[in-house]
Amino acid sequence: MVAGTRGYESGAQSFAKASIGLKFEDINQDFLSFLPALGSKVLDAGCGVGQNAAALCELGYEVCAIEPLTTFLDQAKTRYTDLPIEWLEDSLPELKRLNSAKHAFDFILLDGVWHHLSYQERKQCIKRLYQLLAPNGICAFSLRNGPAGMGTHVFPTSNEELLSMAPECGLEVVFQVANQPSKMPNKHDVTWSRIALRK
Repeated sequence: MVAGTRGYESGAQSFAKASIGLKFEDINQDFLSFLPALGSKVLDAGCGVGQNAAALCELGYEVCAIEPLTTFLDQAKTRYTDLPIEWLEDSLPELKRLNSAKHAFDFILLDGVWHHLSYQERKQCIKRLYQLLAPNGICAFSLRNGPAGMGTHVFPTSNEELLSMAPECGLEVVFQVANQPSKMPNKHDVTWSRIALRK
């Protein structure tokens, strides 16, 4: 088992129900202006039950979706069987199943997964993301801050940490915002930061 998935397997159904109810345009409103031209390749890294990947596919993108938890990936494949999404069981930070030559993405989304990686894993991961980005590609991060939810393997996140890592591997900060309230009910002690980096 990938460490970052700890806790989710016991509440997979309730997590899936809550996730499916979230609208991509609402949750990722800050990133909509950074989406590439239709038809571009995008990666949903840590796709959960697939609602973001499905929304991106329906908008007209060529989507690859990565998820380490088999239960979530199976639900995504079943729910969105009619969409031409490439579903892969893989995990951050290494993303071993992606070939940097074949998979060059114009947009990479990491929605609520960064807090499952340790500091060293994040440093490794951001270098890997750089490898997978096409020139001028955007990597969009939604950082969760607050007590552990269903996922129990968590580490604090901060804009400052990610912003300090970005220039070390050739990524330019093009957007950042902090301390946004959670858009899920009963999560008053959880806040979100959002950062977009360009290669």
